[in-house]
Amino acid sequence: DGLVVSEKVKSNDIDVKIPESELEAEEKGAEEEHPRQSDSNILDISSDYPRDKHISIQRHLADLEKLANLREDERKPCPLCPEEKFKACYGHKLHRHLQNLHWKVSVEFEGYRMCICHLSCQPVKPNLAGDPTLSKMGAHYHCIICSATIARRTDMIGHINRHVNKGETESRFITVRAPKSYKVVKESATDVQVLPNHSTPQKTDSYFNPKMKLNRQLIFCALAVLAGERKPIECLDAFGATGIMGLQWAKHLRSSVKVTINDCNENSVTMIKENCHLNKMKVKLNIREEDKVETVGNGEENCDTIEVTKMDANVVMHLRSFDFIHLDPYGSSVNYLDSAFRNVRNLGIVSLTSTDISSLYAKAQHVAFRHYGCNIVRTEYYKELAARTVIAAVTRAAARCNKGIQVLLAVALEHFVLVVVRVLRGPTPADDAAKKVRYLLHCQWCEERVFQKEGNMVEENPYQQLPCDCYGSMPGKTAVLLGPLWSGALFNTGFLRRMLLEAMQYGLDEAQSLLKTLVSESECTAPKHLATHSPADENKQEECGVYISTPNTSAESYLVHGKRKSEEVLRSTAKRQRPEHSAEHPPFYYNIHRHSIKGMNMPKLNKFLNYLSEAGYRVSRTHFDPMGVRTNAPLAQFKTVLMQYSTPTYVGAQAEGPVHLSGDIYVGEEVPAATAIKVEEAELVEDKPGVTTAVFTQSYPTHCAAD
Repeated sequence: DGLVVSEKVKSNDIDVKIPESELEAEEKGAEEEHPRQSDSNILDISSDYPRDKHISIQRHLADLEKLANLREDERKPCPLCPEEKFKACYGHKLHRHLQNLHWKVSVEFEGYRMCICHLSCQPVKPNLAGDPTLSKMGAHYHCIICSATIARRTDMIGHINRHVNKGETESRFITVRAPKSYKVVKESATDVQVLPNHSTPQKTDSYFNPKMKLNRQLIFCALAVLAGERKPIECLDAFGATGIMGLQWAKHLRSSVKVTINDCNENSVTMIKENCHLNKMKVKLNIREEDKVETVGNGEENCDTIEVTKMDANVVMHLRSFDFIHLDPYGSSVNYLDSAFRNVRNLGIVSLTSTDISSLYAKAQHVAFRHYGCNIVRTEYYKELAARTVIAAVTRAAARCNKGIQVLLAVALEHFVLVVVRVLRGPTPADDAAKKVRYLLHCQWCEERVFQKEGNMVEENPYQQLPCDCYGSMPGKTAVLLGPLWSGALFNTGFLRRMLLEAMQYGLDEAQSLLKTLVSESECTAPKHLATHSPADENKQEECGVYISTPNTSAESYLVHGKRKSEEVLRSTAKRQRPEHSAEHPPFYYNIHRHSIKGMNMPKLNKFLNYLSEAGYRVSRTHFDPMGVRTNAPLAQFKTVLMQYSTPTYVGAQAEGPVHLSGDIYVGEEVPAATAIKVEEAELVEDKPGVTTAVFTQSYPTHCAAD
């Protein structure tokens, strides 16, 4: 390989003598080319000496001048510019050149200056003539951390900031290791360390979103309810990130739960361990290793131990069984549903948070069809449509494992869709849950909707299932088929009431207001009829066909894991169940603004709820829409009551009250001339013989009923 021995080169058994002058010339040329070639090479990470760094990275301007070897009586070239760009000059001129060009536009980091470099450190595109030697040399910077060459100063600053946000502040040229910049965030008496870019999931390993605080509180309340049924329970946070959720479980529920926090990213696992030590928790190493427990940093005794694993979430759920599993990936969680239901224990709980709202809220319909196998469109009830889409995917995944589900909670807010289900083992619950996945008929004119009937027989005219008559009065096809969707209930009243008690016990104020709305929505009652039940009333409630124990029940009535109640107990429990809670809440809701009448002032929302309730319909507000009304009234009756209690927009009208129409005659209808119309501020105009139209004056439109 060109080995030189005693000034000779041995090749093919022939000794060739090389003069010393030629060897010295080659060594001298190699020494001159070495600084230029090493500029673009990545230096060894183990090198900590300042002489190994690029010559454009210096601490002081004097170091850069020393590198140029300034002399007043001798011309010297610039060490950072080629001779074609800057010719050799005297010391005073070279000093101004180094100061005004290289040092002035440098980028500072940890006491070092990355000066601009004009050497041929990176390949330059040739000019139009094809000669790369005649092309212009590009100015660039050398990164002190990763040795990358970047052309613009602003890009270099952003490049350094990305290193800092990722915690990569240890430079190979700096002998002292730079500390990582962490930020401590406190939530629900739990401290966690996060990186400065913790709210940007694409650019950080430890994602932490403060806006998901309500989501974490709801999941904690669900886990607290499950911990009251049986102890201890094994719970899994499959995507730990910073570990905030698992730390809150272990810190507040303590010996009632055995927490496992998993993440496949090594940096996230390291941060989870540091956060465990920050909260004085013991850390148990990976389940694949031996049972080894790390001690708390300050040496205090603490019985709380958190198991931290580093592997794929599907692998963890395949290897072990859990009572409570929470899935919160970045985006859709459909890729982890099969693994979650494979080993979850009977009567356990699976909660999942989906943040792919662009597809679930019908902004990217093709993505929703690809992920969930569901056809959806943008409607006024799109949030509930998203929740039913996720539950349908959960139901099919559980049925593949011979398990059924009962939905305990379904919440769809601005940033996420949260679904909490209880798992029922056996083919019979699986079949019952799978039957509740149906298609939905949605009218695109009036937005009336109805689930298709059960059965496999093809109907001659599916439009007859819709309560509206838009198909007969409007041209073309007026309805669209959506789904498959979950057609069952979205809430369990007994479980929500116990969640509300847990939220009050632990002082979760944000979750309390939402849970009160969910309780009234699950019962479909007005908010004024909602009353918080005492713990003594909770032992009368039934969930999933089994009797759920509470602290006031006897020890014999506690639910035994893996065993089923006898038929006599189930029948007696069903008799004790209150009849008003047996009926499910009505599906979907109507937006009062969406169906308002032009030129009329709507009544207040709470008063409108009372009007519908007085008309004999079940009614409540919904958390999906602040102006939404969940009711079992058809859309035609909904509009009738809304128009009846609306008032004119002009000032001279009455403050609030119904618009008086005789019989079943509505505004804008044609009536016989002999019929008396009692409408204030209206005049009768005879359009044609035998037909009279009521025309409202001032701000009334001529035909309001068509709106």
